[in-house]
Amino acid sequence: MAMLRVFIELPADAADHVEAALAPYADAISRSVEVGGRCRIEGLGEDALDVRALDLAVSLAAAAAGIDPPAVAIEALPERDWLAENRERFAAFRIGRFRIREPDDPMPCPPGLIDLRIEAATAFGSGRHGSTEGCLRAMSGLARRPVAHPIDVGCGSGILAIAAAKLWRVPVVACDVDPAAVAVTRANARLNGVARLVRVAEADGWQASLIAGGAPYDLVLCNILARPLKRLAGDLARHIAPGGVAVLAGLLVADGADVLAAHRSFGLRLVERIDLEGWRTLLLRRPVLRTGRGVP
Repeated sequence: MAMLRVFIELPADAADHVEAALAPYADAISRSVEVGGRCRIEGLGEDALDVRALDLAVSLAAAAAGIDPPAVAIEALPERDWLAENRERFAAFRIGRFRIREPDDPMPCPPGLIDLRIEAATAFGSGRHGSTEGCLRAMSGLARRPVAHPIDVGCGSGILAIAAAKLWRVPVVACDVDPAAVAVTRANARLNGVARLVRVAEADGWQASLIAGGAPYDLVLCNILARPLKRLAGDLARHIAPGGVAVLAGLLVADGADVLAAHRSFGLRLVERIDLEGWRTLLLRRPVLRTGRGVP
């Protein structure tokens, strides 16, 4: 199958807008941070790409971000079996307490690790991105902490919800604004043997009945983007239990201070930062306010 690769270079603080505009035109998107406060967005899609519509979408996104329209470079790639090559590169690997592998990988999981079977071609997250890896490392560090009621907001492939269900053996609520991601999460939950533990809903934020009715949550997993993380900070604070922990990811290191400030304004406190490949994961905690003796 012939493919096209799209390149866009622009200021890092406008990347969220332009990446969202590119998403409908690409099967996979990556972002790399460059020097001087700039970044490079790359998209991979089929050769039926509507170039005129893409240029218009990028121009509108740039205007919303307050920058001039960036140049959109497109190159044709030779016909290759990209899926087969991707699978060859997707050998099983370990992150903290988890081992991630292809569904058809026959190698058994080593003792002491939690097996996660995720398709490499899934566009919503396979564990190799720095933000997803940061979340899995954070969860590994929280493994000894009792967790009874976790939620995965923006579940994508479902990898974090499935990891939580396997790590703590408790029911997990998951949601995503994209119906395709909801379907992928359900399929992956069945594949990993935790369909009974992972309940998934299509929702934009915290308003769906499954989400709002299940609060408060003692663990919130939220691997999305910096802008929606800041927008949803108040909702997160209202739905997290006292003493609960939030794992926030999908943000560049440069955006970490703004995302942290947004959540601090609602009373959450920083526990830890994890930086990987230019991406930052934040661990936050809602204090338990006590009267008399004790520390909040």
